[in-house]
Amino acid sequence: MWWAAGLSVAALVVSAATAPFAAAEPADFYTPPTELPAGDNGDLIRSEPTPLLLSVPGSNGPWPATATKIMYRSEDATGAPVAVTGTYLEPTNPWTGQGARPLVASAVGTHGQGDQCAPSKLFNTGLEYRFPTDVMVGYESIWVNMLLLNGIAVVVTDYDGLGTPGDHTYVNRAAEAHAVLDSVRAAQQLPNTSIPDNGPVGLWGYSQGGGAAAAATELKPSYAPELDLKGTYAGAPPADLEATLKQIDGTFLTGLIGYALNGIVAQYPDVEPLLDAEINDRGRAMLAATKNQCVGETGLQFAFQKTSEFTKSGESLSVVLDRLPVAQGILAEQKIGNLTPTSPVLIQHGRADDIVPFGQGQELAREWCSNGATVQFSVNELPSVAPGVALGHLAPYITGTPESIGYMIDRFNNVPAPSNC
Repeated sequence: MWWAAGLSVAALVVSAATAPFAAAEPADFYTPPTELPAGDNGDLIRSEPTPLLLSVPGSNGPWPATATKIMYRSEDATGAPVAVTGTYLEPTNPWTGQGARPLVASAVGTHGQGDQCAPSKLFNTGLEYRFPTDVMVGYESIWVNMLLLNGIAVVVTDYDGLGTPGDHTYVNRAAEAHAVLDSVRAAQQLPNTSIPDNGPVGLWGYSQGGGAAAAATELKPSYAPELDLKGTYAGAPPADLEATLKQIDGTFLTGLIGYALNGIVAQYPDVEPLLDAEINDRGRAMLAATKNQCVGETGLQFAFQKTSEFTKSGESLSVVLDRLPVAQGILAEQKIGNLTPTSPVLIQHGRADDIVPFGQGQELAREWCSNGATVQFSVNELPSVAPGVALGHLAPYITGTPESIGYMIDRFNNVPAPSNC
């Protein structure tokens, strides 16, 4: 089976070939020009061949793909221009489906907030480790490789502020959606690829990536109307950030709340003095630490701690944010589901998800359905195992792979999209 073949090469991260668009660049690829060149969102700023962890030489080039590191123009949630990096992967296998070779924009799940966690860097190494506990594995390579094996080109954004200067605006709806959609535009500008500049496109993401893909698909009609978007896979999307922050508190991933708060402060600096007045020294230390960590270290350092330990009042950070009108307004801005996709969407969610509440995926599907979207909502019925450890969140991504990959291939083959609205 295509998905079994993909799993068998889960650890295979491909090497790079020449990408002739690259020019002489500064020693650090991730440092943008002091002033971004004038242009449109999605315009390439620079690119270069990138060596990936493993590859198998072949007569048609490295298998299963060659890769190019890209930096492109995008915009943050306020509309300010930003430089975002990512990776384009050109498959060795041919596309045997209908039409031109398709492109999937992959929005990765949580990697961390430190620049060392950027997906484009992990494609090179497979593993990030800094003594003693900073560890991160490029786990999204599993799904990237399965798409590549089916002849589908892939572009993977690093998101705003991950790898590049500044703080990663973690789970910011608009910033992530822009980074995803602009990665498509940038990939379609690269010369000497097998994808057309107006070819078929899909969006893909789970968890943080599911939220980014979901936000991108509903913003696409206004932000990137020219893209030929055939379909979107959004797994366990945190469509309601406020509810997610409440559920994640006290779990193995409590520290991800630090990522979210750091991202909010980075995008909305007026919040910083209000938040600082509410947190104690331990809370300040948590925010400072998570700003430079990958998710493995964050989990190990802050697992199962309660955010009530980080505030002066002893209230949870969710309660604190509830009584700050500015924070409530910002959290409301992150809500996904107020706009309507114009292309089909598959939403997967585990009923026993212990990180992103199941009701969020369910409600998102209902909202989109009520507005006339074509939505397939797929429930994973795996039982709850060790709640709070994140197994209930991660397992559905793996077990849902046959459906999600098959769904994407069907959209590119113009199979009528299923809907259980």
